[in-house]
Amino acid sequence: MLFFNGLEQWGLLTLRISLGVIFAYHAIPKLKMPGAMAKGIGWLSGFVIILGLVEFFSSLAVILGVYTEVGAFFLGVVMLGALYYKIFKWKIPFYVMDKTGWEFDLILLGASITLLFTGAGTISLDALIGVWP
Repeated sequence: MLFFNGLEQWGLLTLRISLGVIFAYHAIPKLKMPGAMAKGIGWLSGFVIILGLVEFFSSLAVILGVYTEVGAFFLGVVMLGALYYKIFKWKIPFYVMDKTGWEFDLILLGASITLLFTGAGTISLDALIGVWP
């Protein structure tokens, strides 16, 4: 028997808020300074703006529990892209001392997949208004 048995919905809420805040925080610079971000990753500014919008609106969906599975899907796709760039293009190792390795991206992908498979839970706007099971 687990000590915290029956608190799964609170765990999902905590996961949703944590994941959403991280992605919203990372989306803001892409929307405020797309030129600088584009230069850093070798993209066009328009693509950086689209990435920032996807991250921001998906993070809001996840935080609020509105179509969480859809938001989690898009966040997972973003993380697959980040992992591709870090592992294959930039050759960043799993863990490094002086910059973020791809271990951070992997845990964000895992959290996104968890929400994709479980949904928002009962502590969500969708459950409150009965839009999504």
